[in-house]
Amino acid sequence: MADSIIVENVGATRYITLNRPQAFNSFDREMGAAFQQALDDAGSDDSVRCIVITGEGRAFCAGQDLKEVTAPDAPNFKVIVEETYNQSIRRICSIKKPVIAAVNGVAAGAGANIALSCDLTIATESASFIQAFSMIGLIPDSGGTWWLPRLVGMQRAKAMAFFGNKVGACEAESIGLIYKCVDDDKFKETVDATAAKLAAMPTLALGLTKAAFHEGMDSDLNEQLARELDYQFTAAESEDYAEGVASFLEKRAPNFKGK
Repeated sequence: MADSIIVENVGATRYITLNRPQAFNSFDREMGAAFQQALDDAGSDDSVRCIVITGEGRAFCAGQDLKEVTAPDAPNFKVIVEETYNQSIRRICSIKKPVIAAVNGVAAGAGANIALSCDLTIATESASFIQAFSMIGLIPDSGGTWWLPRLVGMQRAKAMAFFGNKVGACEAESIGLIYKCVDDDKFKETVDATAAKLAAMPTLALGLTKAAFHEGMDSDLNEQLARELDYQFTAAESEDYAEGVASFLEKRAPNFKGK
């Protein structure tokens, strides 16, 4: 694993930290590959039941490191977007485990859209989100044009993309862009508690719920009813369902395993 990514386990939670603080955790291709490997490892490890993505230092992620794209031997821009960002977004969305973005500072450009692709985004009160693409003549990528209108509506999404204005974390919560804005001094406590709570839940069912929500964004009602039926049948055959019913009947706390 490259030094640009730090991986740590706390109980059943896997923390993946973007670690290029001197560059505000902006991505280069090496960091992108290491990030995707960390996601793959977390997704395939049965002992991991929740994933937290955060940043080292004062920023969550400033998007693409422009020094890489302006270097004389810079790879094709299409290659960078597909290999570094699109492949990362696909992994975050397809992992059948809850993924939290713990936004500890500015999240700009692709960094903002990586945060928005996570299942729950928790940000410090001092954090901000910026669709910075228009400032250098680009369009939102990394799923930005897909997520933004669905989260905040078309008019607000266009304004965010056109003007590239900074959106503070508390405003982001109020408009439905993120899950929660918390005081800076309570940030780690809130993230850790949320991750621990999710990791103790029936994560197989949470993963199916996540998949159903994502797939349902492009389905009609009949398609989604059929999908829910299939996923519910899968959930009903799980050990977690049996444990959930038994614990309810026995009036005790459940001990879910994510199986």
